[in-house]
Amino acid sequence: MPKKGKEKNTKNKAKHSKLMARKKKKAVSEKEVRKQRLKEILKISKEQTGNK
Repeated sequence: MPKKGKEKNTKNKAKHSKLMARKKKKAVSEKEVRKQRLKEILKISKEQTGNK
């Protein structure tokens, strides 16, 4: 026997999955930015030590 009325919790589930996907994507992008900064710092430090 099907339930009467509005479907339960479908909007909230969709919203939650959207937010979690956004959070995961943000973490990955921050990790990439961190890697790029570290590479630049290492490159600069190697150039400075090479010039001495």
